[in-house]
Amino acid sequence: MKRISSLTYVLVVAALLTLPAVSFAGVPSDRVKSATDKVIEILKDPSLKGPSKEDQKRKKIRAAVSEVFDFSEMAKRSLGMFWKDRTPAQKAEFTGLFTDLIERSYINRIEGYSNEKIVFDGETADKDYAVVKTRFINRRQEEIPVDYKLFSDNGQWRVYDVVIENVGLVNNYRVQFNKIIRGSGYDDLIRKMKSKSETENFEAPSAKK
Repeated sequence: MKRISSLTYVLVVAALLTLPAVSFAGVPSDRVKSATDKVIEILKDPSLKGPSKEDQKRKKIRAAVSEVFDFSEMAKRSLGMFWKDRTPAQKAEFTGLFTDLIERSYINRIEGYSNEKIVFDGETADKDYAVVKTRFINRRQEEIPVDYKLFSDNGQWRVYDVVIENVGLVNNYRVQFNKIIRGSGYDDLIRKMKSKSETENFEAPSAKK
């Protein structure tokens, strides 16, 4: 499976970046930009500086990201064909663990951004689905395509996947989850997801540093 390296945590929350002046294509793009602006505001808030404020800051970041990222839909898609056989209680448990995985893998690390940039290249839409196309520009001025896939949930556009250099976040995890389930069963996957040390071993797609 293709693995690209670090900084995905920046990309998944719309990069927490210094954005150039651009024209946004429509509502889906505005939704991604809105999440970006909120997270940047939190990171720059002087009242949230220092070790004693870390938990409070991270809660605010998670809340801002959750406004546009649909972790329930991402969890469902990441489990793939095995989702339909889960009980309501199992689905709720898996969704919670998947959200924790994303938070530990990405959101809790975003304070490390260093003015990387993202350019919005517009969007394509087909009824209730849209793709917001961006380019991530790293410190070496390399450009990495990052696409956000959204769907309309009762009129609200929400992200259900992020594709980095043609590697989808959801598909990336689905391959790993399905391999564990087929090899040692669903219960073993849950055990691994509950273990922080093992969860950190799940590979995630990321962009060149």
